[in-house]
Amino acid sequence: MRSFLKGELKRLNILEGSVRSGKTYISLILWAAWVLDSPKDKNYLMTAKTLTSLKRNCLELLEDLVGTENFSYSLTKKEGLLFGRKIHLEGVSDLRSEGKIRGLTLMGAYCDELSLFTEDFFSMLLSRLSEPGARLFATTNPDNPHHWLKEKYINRAGELDLKVFKFLIDDNSFLPPDYIRELKKEYTGVYYDRFILGLWKAAEGVIYPLFANSPRDFIKEVPPEIVYATIGVDFGGNKSAHAFVLSGFTRGFKEVVILDEFYLNGVLSPAQLEVHFIEFVKKSKEKYPVFEAWCDNAETTLIEGLRTAAAKENVAVDVRPAIKGNVVNRIRLTNSLMSHGRFFVLEKCHALIEALSCAVWDDSSHDDKRLDDFSYNVDSLDAMEYSIEPVMQA
Repeated sequence: MRSFLKGELKRLNILEGSVRSGKTYISLILWAAWVLDSPKDKNYLMTAKTLTSLKRNCLELLEDLVGTENFSYSLTKKEGLLFGRKIHLEGVSDLRSEGKIRGLTLMGAYCDELSLFTEDFFSMLLSRLSEPGARLFATTNPDNPHHWLKEKYINRAGELDLKVFKFLIDDNSFLPPDYIRELKKEYTGVYYDRFILGLWKAAEGVIYPLFANSPRDFIKEVPPEIVYATIGVDFGGNKSAHAFVLSGFTRGFKEVVILDEFYLNGVLSPAQLEVHFIEFVKKSKEKYPVFEAWCDNAETTLIEGLRTAAAKENVAVDVRPAIKGNVVNRIRLTNSLMSHGRFFVLEKCHALIEALSCAVWDDSSHDDKRLDDFSYNVDSLDAMEYSIEPVMQA
């Protein structure tokens, strides 16, 4: 805000750093103040990965900050009105997003979580900021140091008309110390470096450091009381294995416990696969309340075969395609459960225990990517994640 009041803002202004450090809050105050001080007859833009995330992260907060008499918006029309200035609202979730802003001449733009944008969209956006004195304001959490935003812009701040503001969670004096301590526990490895320390770090080394360093802390001999259980299924290919993982949940989803597994690194016919699956489901249902199996959604024919086999055998299990969301989000969920003492594995699940201990990032990739070169068992990890995904919000 001092930079704004002293006229020291640059053409590009990026607020980056750790989570819950106040970036979005202060950036919206800055954006509102700057728009109020700018011409009424110009075009302005607010954008995020999706319109839904823009509403959740920014529009509702901006409305609270300046009041409904000063800011109103319609997602249907994709327009807002801030201090009488027209604000275009856009999401940038696909490759066609660049075309959404072609032809616009902008005085100002606000970007939420800029590292999630494509480079093509950002390049087009910069070309649209062509009014004299135009400004861009953006927030972001750190990512891979080879990310286009880091390499082509932030690292070149000295030679560009760009100012970077760094924010850390410990700078946010409005957060209770207990909350900060608990939040720091939720992140491990590269995500701690990025989201807590605010560093642009590559994903490298072991993926589950807490488990790899001390597996015994997460291994149980006897399961606690399980109130709900699901099965995850990953189908084998030329070099990969077939894997089933049974995951159980305690009351209130307080704990996730991996209860049993099937792992076979070999060629199976669809009929043989169905026999193994039915046996695994029957054995699981004898001990636990199992009603669903979530299967790799890339194999629709095999899924239909398992569904038909279950019906023929009168096995009450709903065979469904796995949600199969972003792998990094699935990994972050598992690490978060581990850091909070909510994830355990029964000691008989040898394949999964080894997989969790050996899983590493692909150091050759500029993106966050789990190494999958058949050097260790990724199949059990996939099956485990498929079984947990449906209740990951619990």
